[in-house]
Amino acid sequence: MANIEKRISNDGKTSYRVKIRLKGFPSQSATFERLTDAKKWAQQTESAVREGRHFKTSEAKRHTLAELIDRYCRDVLPTKKSARDQNQQLQWWKGEIGSYTLADITPSLLAECRDKLGREITVRNKPRSPASVVRYMAALSHALTVAVNEWGWLEDTPMRKVTKPKEPRGRVRFLSDDERSRLLKVCKESTNPYLYPVVVLALSTGMRQGEIMGLTWDTVDLNLGRAILHETKNGERRAVAITGHALELLKELSKVRRIDSNLLFPPHKITPQKPQKPQKPQKPMDLRSPWESALKNAEIEDFHFHDLRHSAASYLAMNGASLAEIAEVLGHKTLQMVKRYAHLSEGHTARVVASMNNKIFGR
Repeated sequence: MANIEKRISNDGKTSYRVKIRLKGFPSQSATFERLTDAKKWAQQTESAVREGRHFKTSEAKRHTLAELIDRYCRDVLPTKKSARDQNQQLQWWKGEIGSYTLADITPSLLAECRDKLGREITVRNKPRSPASVVRYMAALSHALTVAVNEWGWLEDTPMRKVTKPKEPRGRVRFLSDDERSRLLKVCKESTNPYLYPVVVLALSTGMRQGEIMGLTWDTVDLNLGRAILHETKNGERRAVAITGHALELLKELSKVRRIDSNLLFPPHKITPQKPQKPQKPQKPMDLRSPWESALKNAEIEDFHFHDLRHSAASYLAMNGASLAEIAEVLGHKTLQMVKRYAHLSEGHTARVVASMNNKIFGR
């Protein structure tokens, strides 16, 4: 209950001190010059305390966004795979509105920052894409959500009311038969011995570049023809089938595997720190230079390494695989990401519908 105490100072000024004591909650107090203000505060605060809103509001006024970001980067971010990118994104938010208290972080303020993100010219001399802006918003959104659910610094995240920019439809760029032949020929002739098997693996399995380059011999079973990916983008372990030409290449590669690394594709050159005891390379080789040279020599334009994954998915669709099967091969949790290939599997869908009609109507 609230107790209001009237006080008169030595100089004759009157003030009203309010104390609120509720069982199970810390006592709250404040001083006002007018009795009406004291009664109003007592009523609002007592109601907020009972509903569990008061202390979160107090915390929101006590902490700044910079403090939230610093704590998140220290305690939460190190456990995330995309820590480096998200740290850069969070530092942008900190530089823009880090001095604001959390109570002053409103949806309208975040919307202003969202619009600025889309207008800013980056180091590549062009504005950020809508997809990039969404990633910046997602990084801060998760930090705010942790502050709400685990730290009790906010009652709710203001990012919930901010509209995300509309992202363009997913890119679908895959190699034509002629482009694929030219690219494989050039990769096979490359001075880099790993480029050809890496590209074949990407085309035949749909694995991401990071997944391929992170393969180690203890995760690959050449007898069963599969690889186990322990670290994937969605955080789930995935088994990948390796068959045909890709499996043949890995078997040949295993015969000349390096003894100083467990990676399938270690760095091409190693400079050991100590000649008597070479250090095992921890990072896979960098494919950027040989890959870009291969694209140039094969005269293939507007194509990225990740498009090899799109190519594998497209080939699966064109060869009758269902969207569910494509999602399973690529390691997607839902069908949303593979719907971009739906138009390529229309023939398969038509065959399924025709088969159903034939069984029901006999025609």
